[in-house]
Amino acid sequence: MQFLEALWGYIAISAPYLLLGLILSGFIKQFIPMEKVKKWLGKDNFSSVFKASLVGVPLPLCSCSVIPTAVTLRKSGASKASTSSFLISTPESGVDSIAVTYAMMDLPMTILRPIAAFFSAFVAGALQMFFNKDENEAMEESEAAQKSCCGSGMKKNAIKEPMADQVKNAFRYGFKDLIDDIAFWLLIGLVLGAIIQVLVPENFFQHLSLNQSRLLILAVGVPVYICASATTPIAASLILKGMSPGTALLLLLVGPATNASNIMVLQKYIGKKGVFLNVLAVIVVALAFSFITDYMYLNFFETNWAVGELHDHEMISWWEKASGVILSALIIKGVFKEKVQPWFENKGKESCCS
Repeated sequence: MQFLEALWGYIAISAPYLLLGLILSGFIKQFIPMEKVKKWLGKDNFSSVFKASLVGVPLPLCSCSVIPTAVTLRKSGASKASTSSFLISTPESGVDSIAVTYAMMDLPMTILRPIAAFFSAFVAGALQMFFNKDENEAMEESEAAQKSCCGSGMKKNAIKEPMADQVKNAFRYGFKDLIDDIAFWLLIGLVLGAIIQVLVPENFFQHLSLNQSRLLILAVGVPVYICASATTPIAASLILKGMSPGTALLLLLVGPATNASNIMVLQKYIGKKGVFLNVLAVIVVALAFSFITDYMYLNFFETNWAVGELHDHEMISWWEKASGVILSALIIKGVFKEKVQPWFENKGKESCCS
C-alpha cells in the first residue's frame, strides 16, 4: 500500500510538468527540422561544437534514439567534434526532463542540469577537435542509422505543411511517438523511485562519504542506460534518503549520457579514442558540477525539494491528480505498444513457424 501511494504521488506531482514538456517537445521537433541542424554542425570548429552543445539541450531525444540521428548527421558531413557534442547534450537534457526536474526537485537543480549538460557536451567536442581530428573517411551505411532501440529516427522535411497540420503533428509527436519511446523507462524510474522511498532507510547515504557515494553512482550510471526523464524520480528519492544534491546531479548526467550498448555502436563512427574522450568528458565535467552543486547548496540554496511534499497527499491538487490519470494512461499505452504488443506478435510468429 505504501508503495502504491508513493508511486501515485510521484506520477501526480510530475504529470503536469511532463505533459507540458511533451507538448513543447512536439513543437521543437516540428519547427526545428533536423535538416537545419545538419547545416549548423558541419564544420570542425568551436562554433559548430557550441551550436551542437546548445541545440542538443532542449531536443527531446533519448539516449538510444539519438544514436541514429547522430550517425545520420555524421554521414551528412558533421564533424566528430560536433557529433560528439550533440550525442552528449541531447540525452542528458530535454524540455521533458527539465520540466520533470522542476516538478520533483527545485529551481536551482532545474537550472544547473541543462547548464552542466551543455558544458559536458562542449568539453567533449573540444577534446575531439584536439585529440581525434577528422580524417574524412567514407562513412558506410549502417543499420543503426535506419533504426533505433526507441524507434525514433531522423526525418527529412518535405513540402511545407499548413500550420494546422504542423500543430497536429507536434501534438502527435509529443503524445504518441515521444511518450511511447520513453514510457517503459519512465515507468521503471517511477517504480524505482517509489521503491527507494518505501524501502531505503532515512539518511541511508549519510553512512557513506560523499566520495564513496559519487563512486557508487559512477559505477552504476556509466554502463547502465537510464533515460533523462526516468533518472529524475530516482535522484529525487535518493536525495530524500540523504544523498547530496551534487551526487544526485551526477546521476542525472552520467545515467542518460553513457551506456555500454551505445559505446559499442559509436566506436565505428568516432573511433575508440573518440568514445573514450566522450566518456571522459562526461565523467570529469559531471564530477566538477557535482562538487560545485554541493558547495552552492551548502552556502546559497535551501534544500526544499518538491518531492518531499509527497508525504502529505492532501497537498496533491485536483489538476495534478487529473494530469496523473492522463499520464498513467499514456504510460500504459506506450508500454503496451513498445513492449507487450511486439512480444505477442513474436510469439504468434513462432507458433506459426513451429
